[in-house]
Amino acid sequence: MPTVAPLDIEGHVVSTHFLGDIPVFAAATGAIHRLDGGEKVTEANAGLLTCVKDPATQTLLTGGEDGRVLRIAHDGTVTELAHVPRKWISVVAPGPQGAVAYAVGKSTFVRLADGTTKEFVEERTVEAVDFAPKGLRIAVARYNGVTLHWVGTSGAPVDLDWKGAHTGVTFSPDGRFVVTMMQESALHGWKLDGKSSDTRHMRMTGYPAKVKSLSWSPKGKWLASSGAPAAIVWPFSGKDGPMGKAPLELGTRANILVTQVAFHPMEEVLAIGFIDGMILAVRIADGKEALLRRPGKGAITSLAWSSTGKLLAFGSETGDCGVIDITG
Repeated sequence: MPTVAPLDIEGHVVSTHFLGDIPVFAAATGAIHRLDGGEKVTEANAGLLTCVKDPATQTLLTGGEDGRVLRIAHDGTVTELAHVPRKWISVVAPGPQGAVAYAVGKSTFVRLADGTTKEFVEERTVEAVDFAPKGLRIAVARYNGVTLHWVGTSGAPVDLDWKGAHTGVTFSPDGRFVVTMMQESALHGWKLDGKSSDTRHMRMTGYPAKVKSLSWSPKGKWLASSGAPAAIVWPFSGKDGPMGKAPLELGTRANILVTQVAFHPMEEVLAIGFIDGMILAVRIADGKEALLRRPGKGAITSLAWSSTGKLLAFGSETGDCGVIDITG
């Protein structure tokens, strides 16, 4: 068994990340705990709703029930990027060139590095936002599909329509595909061929539970997902992605749901967190499994690898969290 440095945090852990080599854990209370020569705590939002990492700046971006969007540095310094009084901000996304997106109701706001903000309005409430890997473009998930907007130009938005509630969205690392998580326990994808009329649909169904976690492999050949008693891993290496292909099922455990997935930063190895607190690492090539953590107190709510891939941080719904040294 690898060595585990446990940490007990009050309440639900919304997310965990590494800022450089420093593991950080964001609790729903708004406290950001970091292990940096001992445990240090930064008070962020009053009622934390979301916490994501901005890889370009190695900072955290948070949104909360207090209507504030904050940037938190690795030393705990807090910078307010936006404040929308009396609104909850549960959607925040990092972009290239210092851009940050956040959503309020039917509007997505993109704040550029110079502080200017652009607003994009949908017909329905914004559920999630992701930036394209190249160019300043956003995908906005909403009811009945996704809208693509160019941030820097006045080009017309592109609507990718599919009936139902889309609760999460991600671009593939090469920018060729957009995939959403749906309310009805499914994924839906579109292949982007440059012209809006050429988009092709990808239906990824058969999940017994709602998908809440997605992770792309380092080169974008695979997309791992939660929501089943195994990690469901879809192939994206071909020109048409997973269309007509069956997914891999990794780390299968009878009737015990996968709640989180996280690909290793350099290798095709997947960390899988389960509803009973157990964590496995599974190699794509041969399905070989390594037990990283025995079942714990609560469901795994977040997983994050260090940049070297030697450390894996985890958080749970009961505040039961820690760092696993997989070399130990």
